[in-house]
Amino acid sequence: MLGDWSEQVPACGELFDRAADILGYDLAAICREGPLERLNSTAVSQPALLVTSLAALELLRVRDDSPLGEVAMAAGLSLGEYSALVFAAAIDFEDAVRVVAERGRAMQDCAEASPGGMLAVLGLDRDGVERLCDAVRGDDVLGVANVLCPGNVVASGDAAACERLAEAAGEAGAMKCVRLEVAGAFHTSRMAAAVERLTAALDAVEIRPPRIPVVSNVDARPHHDPEEIRQLLARQVCGVVEWQASMEYLLAEGIESCYEVGPGRVLRGLLKRIDRKLPAHGVIG
Repeated sequence: MLGDWSEQVPACGELFDRAADILGYDLAAICREGPLERLNSTAVSQPALLVTSLAALELLRVRDDSPLGEVAMAAGLSLGEYSALVFAAAIDFEDAVRVVAERGRAMQDCAEASPGGMLAVLGLDRDGVERLCDAVRGDDVLGVANVLCPGNVVASGDAAACERLAEAAGEAGAMKCVRLEVAGAFHTSRMAAAVERLTAALDAVEIRPPRIPVVSNVDARPHHDPEEIRQLLARQVCGVVEWQASMEYLLAEGIESCYEVGPGRVLRGLLKRIDRKLPAHGVIG
């Protein structure tokens, strides 16, 4: 998860040192060396993703052609919303690490209490996936969790219900179904207990009005009021991640280019399915 890039800028290592002081373990070592099972646990992967994304931001900050002074808006997919809020100076780094660590632990506990999963359905639209969920749900929990881009809708729910959905989606003409490597039925009612713990963690930290708009996953709109942001972050855990709508909002507001801040190119791939013409740049990978 961390390559040589993380050693090129001292500020990257400093972020991991500060996070380790809060978490009580060497996050950078786990990102570099594993074990993979521990890194993949929700309790560790969530702070790992937060700090890695913010470390990647430091690479942009020191570039001669750094675009950070011209950023007009920010957004982050699910957990990434916390990174966007730190960048927008709405939440301090240390507070974000504390909140995200509790978010990860709480969601991990929910996943262990109610085993489930998430299934990316490719080739069907949101309405089609919702109809299939209604048809095969039975007494289980199952519903749309992420709307990522046209033809890429993620459903989440109990394990047996996800199995039934995969079969039904194939029969309904889906191109492919991909089971995501996650611990549980995220963004469903199975995470209700995590919402209570996250709410308490959010109540314990200061949230300020963002210096630039940060688009919420819940309603694909930016919010200025700290209490609204606090409530939306809690709602996000059980709510649908409206990523496609969030990107469409940015486009409607006249955004001319985007940067994906973090490892990989998943978000750029999604954006190209929403608007192929918009320039999308990466920081790592």
